[in-house]
Amino acid sequence: MRFKHLLHLLGVFFLIAITAQVLHAQPSPKREVRGVWIATVGNIDWPTLATGTNVDKQKKELVHILDEHKRSGMNTILFQIRPAADAFYGRGREAWSRYLTGKQGKAPEPFYDPLDFIIDECHKRGMELHAWINPYRASTTLNPNHFSEDHITKKKPDWFFTYAGKKLFNPGIPEVRQYIIDVIMDVVNNYDIDGVHFDDYFYPYPDSRNTAIPDRVTYGQYPNNIANIEDWRRNNVDVLIRDLGIAIKAKKPYVKYGVSPFGIWDNKNGANGGSDTRGLSGYRTLFADGVKWVQEGWIDYINPQIYFPFHNRAAAYEILVEWWQHHTYGRHFYIGHGAYRVNEQKPGWTDRSQIPRQIRYLREQPNVQGSIFFSSKSLTDNLAGLQDSLTYNLYQACSLPPTMPWIDSIAPNAPFGLQLHTSENGMNNHLVWQKPDRAADDQSAYGYIVYRFEEGEKTDLNNTRKIIHITYNEDDLQYEDNDLGKNKQYYYFVTALDRMKNESEPSNIRSTQKTLDYNHAYTMQ
Repeated sequence: MRFKHLLHLLGVFFLIAITAQVLHAQPSPKREVRGVWIATVGNIDWPTLATGTNVDKQKKELVHILDEHKRSGMNTILFQIRPAADAFYGRGREAWSRYLTGKQGKAPEPFYDPLDFIIDECHKRGMELHAWINPYRASTTLNPNHFSEDHITKKKPDWFFTYAGKKLFNPGIPEVRQYIIDVIMDVVNNYDIDGVHFDDYFYPYPDSRNTAIPDRVTYGQYPNNIANIEDWRRNNVDVLIRDLGIAIKAKKPYVKYGVSPFGIWDNKNGANGGSDTRGLSGYRTLFADGVKWVQEGWIDYINPQIYFPFHNRAAAYEILVEWWQHHTYGRHFYIGHGAYRVNEQKPGWTDRSQIPRQIRYLREQPNVQGSIFFSSKSLTDNLAGLQDSLTYNLYQACSLPPTMPWIDSIAPNAPFGLQLHTSENGMNNHLVWQKPDRAADDQSAYGYIVYRFEEGEKTDLNNTRKIIHITYNEDDLQYEDNDLGKNKQYYYFVTALDRMKNESEPSNIRSTQKTLDYNHAYTMQ
C-alpha cells in the first residue's frame, strides 16, 4: 500500500511539474526551423539493428520516429539517404545501402522505396523532408565483403584515396565533382524533396597521427593555376557547392539547399577574422569555406554544428552564435545542437538545462532562424529530459519554417468555400474546402493550415496554438476535428501555403453555431 501511495504521489508531482512547464512556456515564434537529423550510417537512428531488414518493421519504426518528432514540435526532417556512396532510395545510380538491407546492392524485400515513404509520411504531418547526403565519403570500412560488385569504388578506383580506414572521393578530380552532382540530381529530379542537405564531411578530419591527405599527385594534374594546395582544396569544395546549387535551382528553384559545416569556421588567430575560439578550423582543416558559400548566395542556409556549451573555454556557444549571425549575408542561419552530448559528464553538459537555455538564447538573437538536433535517437530516448522540454514547453505550439524571399515572396491565394459539418452526436467536426486559384506567380497551393478558435477568442493568425492541422498536400482538402471540448463552440478557417511556406489570407469562417457565419477581423503576420 505504501508503494502504491508513493507512486500516486510521484504521479501528482509529475503532473504538477508538467503543468508548471506549460504555464511558463516561453512564447515561441510562428516561424523557426525545428529540425532533426535521422542518421542511417551504422544504423544510428534507423533502421535499428533490432528492427533488422524486415520491411514491415522498418516502416512501423520510421512512422513511430516521425510521430514522436511531430509530437515534440519538429517541422523539418533531415534524412540521411547516402551515407557512403550508397542509397536509401531506388531511382538513382548507386547501390542499395547495406545499412538498409544487410548487403550492399540488395533491394528491400518486399520492395519499397524508403525515400518515397518518408516524404509521404513527413508531408502528411506538415513536416519538410530534406535529403541529407554525404558528398565525399565512399565507405566506412575497407572490408571487401561490404562492397557490391558494381559499387563506384570498384568501377572507378582512381577516383578515390584511402584515409583513416575509409575510402573517400578525391574532390580534386573534375569527373568526381560531376559524378556527385549527377547522383544528387537523380534525387532532385525523381523525388518530391523539400531540400538538399550536406553535413560537415568534406576533406577528412585528421586521424590520430595527423596523416597528410594523399592528393598531391592530383594537385599536380589539375592545379587550376592555384598557388598552394590548401587554397586548391578549398576551391575544389567551392566548385562543387556552387555548381550543384546552379543545377538544383535550374531544375527545381523551390528545393532548399543547405550545408551544416563544423561549428568553427576559423579561429581569430587566423588571417581571416574568425571567431574568438581555439578549436579545429573548418576552413583550414576540412577546407570548407562556409562563409563564402552564403556570401556568394550559393546556398540557402548555413547550419553550423555548434555542439558546445555556454562558456566553453575553447569554443563557447554564445561566442559562436554571435559570430555566425554576422556572417550570413541575408541567408538563413540555423544552429546545430549536439543533443547526443547532454548526458556527458563534462563542464557545461552536466547542466540538464543546457540545450533548452541555448534555444531560449538563440530566440533572442536578431539573425537566427532555428535549430537542428543531432540526432533523432537522442530526442526519442528523451536524454536529460530534452524531448519533454521541447514537447511541453519550448515547442509546445506549432511553428512553420521561415520563408525564403530570395526564392519566392508571393503568397498563394486563399482557399474558399469552407464548409463545416458537425456529427449528430457532436463528437467531431468535418471541414471541407476548395483549392484556391493560382497566384500571381502562377503557383498553386502546396498545403494547408487549419485554425480553430473558441467563440469569443481573438482571431490571430500569429497564435500558433490555434493551429490544429498542417498538411503539405495540395489535394488534401478536408479535415476531421475529433478533439472537441464538451459544450464548447468553435469557429474555423483555413489558409494555403506554397512550396516556400508563404501563407495566404484566411478562407471564409465557419462556426459550430449555425447562425454564425461571418468574416471576423483578424491579425496576420
